[in-house]
Amino acid sequence: MLYCWATIMTDVERLLIRWQAAGVLEPRAVERIRLWESEQKHPAAPRPGRPHKQVQVARVMGWQGIVALVLGGLLLGCGVILFAAAHWDNLGPAARLILVMSMVAVLHLAGAVVRDKYFNLSTTLHAVGTIATGAAIALVGQIFNIQEHWPAAVLIWAIAAVAGWALLHDEAQQTLTFLLIPAWIFSELELATEHNIGQSVYLGRFLLVWAILYLTAFLGSRRKFVRGILFGVAALASVVAMVLMTQGWRSYSAMQTAVSPGTRFWGWTVVAKVPLLLSLIQLRKCLLPVGAAVILSIALPWCQHIWIEHSEFGSGLKGSYTRNDPNFAAYALVGAFAVFLIGWGVRQASKALVNFAMAGFALAVGWFYFSSIFDKVGRSIGLIGLGILFLAGGWALEKMRRRLMARMEHNFAGAQEVQ
Repeated sequence: MLYCWATIMTDVERLLIRWQAAGVLEPRAVERIRLWESEQKHPAAPRPGRPHKQVQVARVMGWQGIVALVLGGLLLGCGVILFAAAHWDNLGPAARLILVMSMVAVLHLAGAVVRDKYFNLSTTLHAVGTIATGAAIALVGQIFNIQEHWPAAVLIWAIAAVAGWALLHDEAQQTLTFLLIPAWIFSELELATEHNIGQSVYLGRFLLVWAILYLTAFLGSRRKFVRGILFGVAALASVVAMVLMTQGWRSYSAMQTAVSPGTRFWGWTVVAKVPLLLSLIQLRKCLLPVGAAVILSIALPWCQHIWIEHSEFGSGLKGSYTRNDPNFAAYALVGAFAVFLIGWGVRQASKALVNFAMAGFALAVGWFYFSSIFDKVGRSIGLIGLGILFLAGGWALEKMRRRLMARMEHNFAGAQEVQ
């Protein structure tokens, strides 16, 4: 109940509407319950390992306080890094280790001290401490010249974030956990496919499927900080994924080899099997989009126009390398997937997903125009066409977006009346 305290009033309101419609409660009783619930204050979070006490501490902050905390956390982290960098060369290995460990310990201890009275400040300090843990891991590896398997450092960082989430139960640690675990898997996949043909394809597939998982799994979540950060990161990752996958099976040297069968097996495990299993937790929200993303990740890298170019480097030396460009099917697939996400966003009543998918559709159209039309019609005609495309396409997309938003609001209002 403490963990989901922000949702209590919403749940009570729905129950009151349902009970009043069924005739169980009279209007006067409903108003009295609303008044009593609105006067209650949020309970403070208990410290880890201690029983909860009913300490009345308000956690609600204005946007000014949130901005100040975010900027303060960033500035504090940058200041700590600059301080360590300025004195790094003058310190011995033992002093460097003490400095690194003290940096993490002081931040977490300060967060623990102020947690009861200043919860948001405590959350910020703990978040900076967890972020500083990553820097500490890298610096310790540098001190002792540990370079054998660098993704292990990301794994240790992710474990630190998981421990922080398990102990603190706050949104900052949860967000770091959900970012660092895929970052570790991505690092392992990048290292395993290094110098292989198709490395960018597998990395792009991973980013796309996990991005769609994050874009859809947290729709409607009450944890707005987690939802907002993950949505923004996933949106950027999906664009990067498309760019990586359109590079196809490009090779730059005859010495390059394809990804080994064992690596392909584990690659598809983290690309498709794990996200599909995780999507079962939020079955109605993300299983179908994740499945569609898997299908797109399989098909898109093969929608290529591929040719081999030969070149001479002098002294009789010759070389060849594989070139590729996306064909029309690639643009059509990306556009169709964006349309699917628009429909899914309408179904889930998510304005953010609809807006993102519409922007993705516009990018797909612009990508096709620049790649296939602009260079073939001349610079002046191409710019005229681009202007018409922006004006007409922007007007049509905005008109459609407003219509979809109005439909979602109407459906939501109808659902509320039914409840």
